[in-house]
Amino acid sequence: MRALAPGLSQVPMTSTVHVFNGPNLNLLGKREPEIYGRETLAMIEARLRETCTARGMSLDFRQTNHEGELVSWVQEAGLAGEPVILNAGAYSHTSVALHDAIKAARASVIEVHLSNIHAREGFRHRSLISAVAQGVILGFGAASYELALDAVLSGRVTTKPDTRN
Repeated sequence: MRALAPGLSQVPMTSTVHVFNGPNLNLLGKREPEIYGRETLAMIEARLRETCTARGMSLDFRQTNHEGELVSWVQEAGLAGEPVILNAGAYSHTSVALHDAIKAARASVIEVHLSNIHAREGFRHRSLISAVAQGVILGFGAASYELALDAVLSGRVTTKPDTRN
């Protein structure tokens, strides 16, 4: 087993993996397929669920167009010490609230983007999530989610135990 920095522990393999998706991802497969691909969010969910089930893990897969809902979900998962794969969509570039929720709940987040945000419009180059995410995977289309799940399942995601009382 690899050594971890002091104060960090690996996410237990009995955890639920949370995959949270932000605005407009419900339109995946229809919205700008030349950028985001033709796969739907349901197709991505089915592949991830199959992988989790085969490993004896639960998958909590959700999508919302509402920032506050994403904030609440991240807080719940973070406080439970469970890993989050987060595609915050456009909120990645604008949401101080999501940044603060990840930090406050000590959430173990892998940020995911279907496209390479650095090869797109200038306003997409900056993510407010990246600074508080454990890692960022982008530009591999729907496979970005699978790469993030692999990081969780292989024990590469770590948590900081909540020692606050």
